[in-house]
Amino acid sequence: MKHKAVKYYKGNTLKQLRAFCSVARTGKMTDAADELFLSQSAISLQIKALEEEMDVLLFERRGPRIQLTPDGRKLLDMVRPLVEGMDGLSERFDKEVRGDLASGKVVIAAGESTIMYILPALVSSFHKQFPKIRVELRNVTGRDGLAMIREDEVDFAIGSMLDVPSDIAYEPMYSFDPALILPLGHELAKKKHIQLKDIAPYGLILPPRRLTTWRMVDRIFQQHGVPFSVVLEVGGWEVIKRYVELDFGISITTGICLRKEDPLVVKNMSRYFPKRSYGIVERRGKHLSLAARAFHDGIKEVTMPDLPYMMGHVTP
Repeated sequence: MKHKAVKYYKGNTLKQLRAFCSVARTGKMTDAADELFLSQSAISLQIKALEEEMDVLLFERRGPRIQLTPDGRKLLDMVRPLVEGMDGLSERFDKEVRGDLASGKVVIAAGESTIMYILPALVSSFHKQFPKIRVELRNVTGRDGLAMIREDEVDFAIGSMLDVPSDIAYEPMYSFDPALILPLGHELAKKKHIQLKDIAPYGLILPPRRLTTWRMVDRIFQQHGVPFSVVLEVGGWEVIKRYVELDFGISITTGICLRKEDPLVVKNMSRYFPKRSYGIVERRGKHLSLAARAFHDGIKEVTMPDLPYMMGHVTP
C-alpha cells in the first residue's frame, strides 16, 4: 500500500487510534464523527492514514454499516486499553499525583513545639473537613526541615524562622510574646520590670544551641552587652518548664508553651525579645497537591485555643 496520507497525519497516531476505536464501537463514520466532534471526512482520513501506516484493511462495508476485519479486531483488542487509558490520563494524574479532596495525604515537617502546641488544632480542624485525607507529621529540627522541603520530601513545614533563605518562602500565621519563666518564690518574682542585667546572675535553661531559641537569646544579650550563663541545655519546652519548676534555673521561652495551670511565674519580656512567629515554610515555586493546598489554605481559618499566654497575652 502507498503511504500518502501518513505524512499529513504524522504525529497524530493517537487521533487515528481514537477515531478507529470510535468507528469500531459505533459502526458508522457519521456516528464516530459526532462523538469526536469532527467531520465525517476527517474521520475517513484518520482511518485511511491508520490503514496505510499499519498496511492492513481495518474495516469492510456490510450494507449501511461497516464492520471490523479480522485484522481490525486484533488491532482493536490491542489499542482500546491504550486509548481509554490516554483519554483518562489527565483525570487520573490529578487524582493520583496531585491528589484530590476525597483521598490522598499531606506530609508536614515541624519541630516538637509546633507538633505539641499548634498542630493539634490545625490537624483536628482539617480532619473534620477531610476525614479521608491522611496527615503525616515529620518531627524534625529547623535545619533538617529545610533539607526535606528542598528535596520535596514534605509538602511544607510549619514552624518559626528568624533568617529566611532566598529559596524559601515563610508566611507567619501566629505570634507569641516572649516570657521569662521562674520557679514559684524566686527572687525576681516580685520585681515588676525585669531588665536583662537582672537575669545575668542566674543560670538559664535553654534548648540546644543549634536551635533558634538559643541563637536568639545569645544575640539579644550580646546586643545589650550583658553576659549570661547557661546551666542546662535540654530539648523540649515541657522538659524546660519542669526543670525551672524544680529550681534548676530560669528560662526565656515563648507564650506558645505556657499554660494557666503551670506552677511558674511568668514575666513578659517583649521589651527586649521579639515576638515569636510561627507559620508556613515552603520551597519557592513549590506546586502543592489539592490535599496539601486545602491544609495550607485552611490554616488561616483556624483559631488557636484561648490560652492565657498565647497570641500576645503574656501576663505583665
